Amino acid sequence: MAKINIVLYEPEIPQNTGNIARLCACTDASLYLVGKLGFSLSDKYTKRAGLDYWDSVDLHRVNSMDELYQEFPDGRFYYLTTKTKRKYTEIDFKDGDFIVFGPESRGLPAQYVTSENALTIPMKEGQRSLNLSNSVAIVAYEMVRQLGM
Repeated sequence: MAKINIVLYEPEIPQNTGNIARLCACTDASLYLVGKLGFSLSDKYTKRAGLDYWDSVDLHRVNSMDELYQEFPDGRFYYLTTKTKRKYTEIDFKDGDFIVFGPESRGLPAQYVTSENALTIPMKEGQRSLNLSNSVAIVAYEMVRQLGM
């Protein structure tokens, strides 16, 4: 089975992370939590949102993106943002690709948003952003579709 890697950079809302963990369990995706979390993984809201799926999640706690890059020097990383025009549907995803999402209140730092690997999910002009767990699901299931999982 092909492998999807979902990266949450400094997530802030426990319910979103729990929902994403559940999605990871259902798609056999690895979940990387990077940097400072806005909650404890033992938080009741995180656990409740992930229900009894947590034991099925390939969960990794990483201190920084640099640490993740060092662990996967040949990895392909894509950064989701509202600040680019390149749509996630324009990518031919490959086994082992990483999709990186920023914190709910501020998104990814500028160096990722300006990357040639920055991608967006199209939405109506004038709207700020989609919910994080919805965004992860949209892109993850495009990867699932492409990889024939």
